[in-house]
Amino acid sequence: MFGWLEDLNPAQEAAVLHEGGPLLVVAGAGTGKTKMLSCRVARLIADGTPPDRILLLTFSRRAAREMLTRAARMGPSKAAGRVWGGTFHAMAHRLLRRYGRHVGLGDGFTVIDQADTSDLLGLARLDLGFAERGRRFPKKETLASIYSRTVNAQEPLKQVLNRHFPWCSEDYDDIGKVFDAYLVRKRAQNVLDFDDLLLYWRVLATTSSVAGTIAERFDHVLVDEYQDTNALQADILVGLCAGSTSISAVGDDAQAIYSFRAAGT
Repeated sequence: MFGWLEDLNPAQEAAVLHEGGPLLVVAGAGTGKTKMLSCRVARLIADGTPPDRILLLTFSRRAAREMLTRAARMGPSKAAGRVWGGTFHAMAHRLLRRYGRHVGLGDGFTVIDQADTSDLLGLARLDLGFAERGRRFPKKETLASIYSRTVNAQEPLKQVLNRHFPWCSEDYDDIGKVFDAYLVRKRAQNVLDFDDLLLYWRVLATTSSVAGTIAERFDHVLVDEYQDTNALQADILVGLCAGSTSISAVGDDAQAIYSFRAAGT
């Protein structure tokens, strides 16, 4: 028996061997979803799919390492090591380093973390006079959360404020000014935040001059914890699979770990 079929129940085996159209597996915690994806990667490689034409998207680096390590145990370890595996943000970064010029990015852009994002928003807030003592205005961390939800849910700022930050609604106009100033600062410093990585990847995969190339870059896209995807990530997946690329996704609709990034919207 093939190593990737050992200890699988009939439903898992059917998912591992699935051919053709899109595959969505919905199952609860502890039902072997991660194992199934690992076995599917191993099976695809064994059936002749070049490892670098497989894209495995997860919501943590640890999950990607775990799945690829499992896949390596079932076949040639060096082959599994050539699979494109990681978080949406990590894979976006990798693709933008290669194709970024097609969406207006220079080679020297820097990616800032969440702390730096908050700090830049704080500076924009300060420059505009919204940090004056005695004035109630969202702190930099709150501004970062509002901005990220607006981007990831692809919703208008006013709608995000009314639904998720109602205590900030009266500052709608000024929050918009802070975000405009934040964008100017990012461009001036040639930096991208985590949300920019996904925004530019969506453009790259859907409307750029190399969208067709991106759509043909992978034969198989596998997505772990699909319930954590948001509107922006869903757009990316549509672009990736615009051609003949096969997509397989697993998830548990009873969980949504990354709801702060607008997952499930």
